[in-house]
Amino acid sequence: MKKETRIPFAQLEAFMIDVFQSIGVPEEDAKICADVLITSDRRGIDSHGIGRLKTIYYDRILTQKIQQPVTDFEIVRNHLSTAVVDGHHGMGMVIAKRCMQMAIDKAKQYGMGMVVARNSTHYGIAGYYPLMACRENMIGITGTNARPSIAPTFGVENMLGTNPLVFGFPTDEPFDFVNDYATSIIQRGKIEQYAREGRDCPAGLIIGRDGKTKTDSHQILEDLVNGEAALAPIGGIGEETGGYKGYGFATVTEILSAALQQGAFLQQLVNQDADGKFKPYELGHFFIAVDVKCFCDPADFRKTTGDILRALRTSEKAPGADRIYTCGEKEYLAGIDREGKGVPINETLQQQLIIMRNEQNLTQHQFSFE
Repeated sequence: MKKETRIPFAQLEAFMIDVFQSIGVPEEDAKICADVLITSDRRGIDSHGIGRLKTIYYDRILTQKIQQPVTDFEIVRNHLSTAVVDGHHGMGMVIAKRCMQMAIDKAKQYGMGMVVARNSTHYGIAGYYPLMACRENMIGITGTNARPSIAPTFGVENMLGTNPLVFGFPTDEPFDFVNDYATSIIQRGKIEQYAREGRDCPAGLIIGRDGKTKTDSHQILEDLVNGEAALAPIGGIGEETGGYKGYGFATVTEILSAALQQGAFLQQLVNQDADGKFKPYELGHFFIAVDVKCFCDPADFRKTTGDILRALRTSEKAPGADRIYTCGEKEYLAGIDREGKGVPINETLQQQLIIMRNEQNLTQHQFSFE
């Protein structure tokens, strides 16, 4: 094993497709799942790419048996510009991509489309789906609830999920605007990354039952499960730094991910029953597409949006700051930087890749770190 190595995108994506297929995911669905994960790695979002293949998908299908590799995509309600979908605990990325495409197709006909899903599973990086809309000259919006992690302002109990509320706007630049992040200061995937790298979590991001901050990454991951720790919402612990704002946005996402589709919410999303047995997460998502041409010429919208972003980036910088960024720019630059280098794979991930390969007898895959 090497301390860290790089694997080319094409090699890693091919491996992920084969892994998904080996555990029962149909070929076309496996390609969708791998595309969502490799897109995360391309955009430098290491918390949601290959690092989650084993723990979030592979283990949940094979070991915990709480996720179905074959997705039963059921349209429960379908009314002009809206629809309700039941994913029956299938592959979240497959459910989400089909839902967003439905919303886009409805927007092409009616100007706007909204599709909500229940009984789904983790759908990867939220930004993947608004980007689908941007490619069609549309505004894309999505959100998802998740297992309880965030404590409400003045609380210490993990009630809300990390609940991203994500918008995508097409621009005239090489990259679109996508604000892909959780409504907590930090998300579980980032803490998992800290744990893999042997790093502590910065102070002030996690609150314990005693109201004090926690920093031990490995312990935090355990405490988030046993209810002894919770994530702080965007803005931080309490009201002084605006924690109530992140709390409010997390609640908006929770409502839109549960109420319209009549799905599970808050602590109903815990994946263990009273006897300690694993059960499906029953996540909910929502997807909105808005066709720009119903309001103005798409080229004009792209330029105005680009002008706004360029004005922000060229505004006066703080002393010592190299540059100002807008949402989606760092991910675009990460993609350029990684194109010739590949995806960074640390020792923990190297071990996970070998375990999955050997367990599924995927002997056609050999890695440079071996």
